[in-house]
Amino acid sequence: MDGNDLSQYLGVFFDEAAEHLAAMESLLLELDVGAADAEKLAAIFRAAHSVKGGAAMFGMQDIAELTHEMETVFDRVRRGEQALTREIVDTFLACADALKAMLAARRKGESGAAEADVGALCGRLRASLGTSAAAEAAEGPRPQAHSPVPEAQAAPDGRLRTFEIVFGPFDRKFTAAAVDGIVADLRDFGTLEEIGAAPGPKPRRARGKAKTKAPVERRFRIETGSTEQELADALGFMADPDRVEVIAVEPQPAAPRPVEEQGFGLFVPSQDLRAAQPAEDGSGSKVVELRSPKGPLPQAAEASSIRVSVEKVDQLINLVGELVITQAMLAQTASRFDPVLHEALFNGLAQLERNTRDLQEAAMAIRMMPMSLVFARFPRLVRDTAAKLGKEVELHTVGENTELDKGLIERIVDPLTHLVRNSLDHGLEPPEERAAAGKVRRGTITLHAYHQGGAIVIEVSDDGRGLQREKILAKARERGRAVSDAMTDAEVWQLVFEPGFSTAEQVTDVSGRGVGMDVVRRNIQELGGRVEIESSAGVGTRVTIRLPLTLAILDGMSVRLGREIVIVPLGYITEALQPQPEAVRSLAGRGLVIAVRGEYLPVVALAEVLGLPGEKRRYEEGILLVLEAEGGKTALFVDELLGQHQVVIKSLEANYRKVPGISGATILGDGRVALILDVAHVVARAHSRLELAA
Repeated sequence: MDGNDLSQYLGVFFDEAAEHLAAMESLLLELDVGAADAEKLAAIFRAAHSVKGGAAMFGMQDIAELTHEMETVFDRVRRGEQALTREIVDTFLACADALKAMLAARRKGESGAAEADVGALCGRLRASLGTSAAAEAAEGPRPQAHSPVPEAQAAPDGRLRTFEIVFGPFDRKFTAAAVDGIVADLRDFGTLEEIGAAPGPKPRRARGKAKTKAPVERRFRIETGSTEQELADALGFMADPDRVEVIAVEPQPAAPRPVEEQGFGLFVPSQDLRAAQPAEDGSGSKVVELRSPKGPLPQAAEASSIRVSVEKVDQLINLVGELVITQAMLAQTASRFDPVLHEALFNGLAQLERNTRDLQEAAMAIRMMPMSLVFARFPRLVRDTAAKLGKEVELHTVGENTELDKGLIERIVDPLTHLVRNSLDHGLEPPEERAAAGKVRRGTITLHAYHQGGAIVIEVSDDGRGLQREKILAKARERGRAVSDAMTDAEVWQLVFEPGFSTAEQVTDVSGRGVGMDVVRRNIQELGGRVEIESSAGVGTRVTIRLPLTLAILDGMSVRLGREIVIVPLGYITEALQPQPEAVRSLAGRGLVIAVRGEYLPVVALAEVLGLPGEKRRYEEGILLVLEAEGGKTALFVDELLGQHQVVIKSLEANYRKVPGISGATILGDGRVALILDVAHVVARAHSRLELAA
């Protein structure tokens, strides 16, 4: 590998650039154009600057050019030389979208956006500054009359801080020459001076022989208004973190010092500093440590997280799942022993079970991520869609810290997007209509996430006009559905989930094609969840999504069918009962039904659904499980209930093929494979059979 090859750091750059752009978009949406917050303006400037530095380092000139123009605009805004306008915010959001696209293309090994696109955005940025400022920006920075570098910017608290930055030790992958590009970007943070080169740490022995040449370090001192964390963010993808050390230095009293100008840098002879040597861990790797000359910083200044690939986390969780299965097998085997004669064995197995469950919970917690990662996408969506529809909308989010499995986080975005767009288009009225109805002109959409039992609940609600019952029934009749005015509201609302169902009078680019709500229900069901609707005319609508906390572990009820065992997800079971002989009745052409609390439910034999030989033939000899899904209920007939327990889910589709009525499989304590029932499929099949017979 070439000594100047920085490709090994590309992954870190892409990840951190995405974080900076996400933070920038969030801050832009929070800005009050009339009275912008100075700290938010500075944070947006720093985000653009960080992306520019990394892009320039990796030779991505189009990204560096665009972010440079963004810096120019926001630098003038934060200094009060340019008024912040909605046009500037819109332009910055468009630039952020373009940067995301360019970075995504580079990550895939493709070229970035076309030069014309970057040029057009740069032109919009310059135009937003006005004629004279745009000309100045196009010409580039003017030379300084007295100082070749910008003065250090004061921090929000007005204090300047001094840090020593140490690069090294150097090797073939990270050379002293590679630091020059990093130093050029550091000058934008304040007054930078090079202290000089110094010998590195004491040479380590390799294979019993001391190295003949100690590595060399380059040291710099910077006076800046930035914090340690901001410097760390800037250096994060500029250099290997193991080769950079930031040392907080106490402010020195001001004194006249000789100044030597060299090119565009300002180099000042340094006073003696008590430099801290990099610490080493047991593996011989250098550890980045932030500390002051008087000792280590408080614990809060140390790194609190690390980056780990999702593949490694999934591998860990899979191994923990195998450990849980092994523990269950040991417990099953030990159940044949006498607990009195083998007391020590049973005590050990009990301890193993507790530790295994704790380990399983800890491993699953690694994959848990806050809902803020999902909610952060919607301020931009609401802002742009509301402007397109000519509506005034305010978005509220509640429960951003509620955690959900990462796999669910990624797959819940599309259903929530459909629901929010429906609230914007169908739910909320135009400002004039709201005012005429005695409401405030600005509508409200609320995203609320919270835990309930072993599930997560996500609500999307609005204070709009609500669902129109008569309009939905009329549309259903038009589509040939058998509906009646006696249907409950809950049954009527379920009609909007039918494929192709839409009450929109005209098709727009936002909605009206009848695709959306059926996709929402299908996606939620694939995640093992369910969706419900509540609505009141003139008050608003609330859509509630209930999901399991994770897709890796399931709370289930094991049932027996002859010699086979099937797992029924516990969240769908409302009750279990053993019917009387006369309770199950036959309706002409519609199969069997049972009356449960005044409601007739279709009866489905699980053995018949799965094609397995059931043992019980008479309903009064077996058990009926009342299942609720798809907005309806079904009574499921099984031979016997075995018990409730957690199971580790294994994908049947990935290891075999997709089987209708089966959502996955698990391994039992005795080593046997048990199938996990797809309850939504069974309930939908039972109700469709009733509708066809009718």
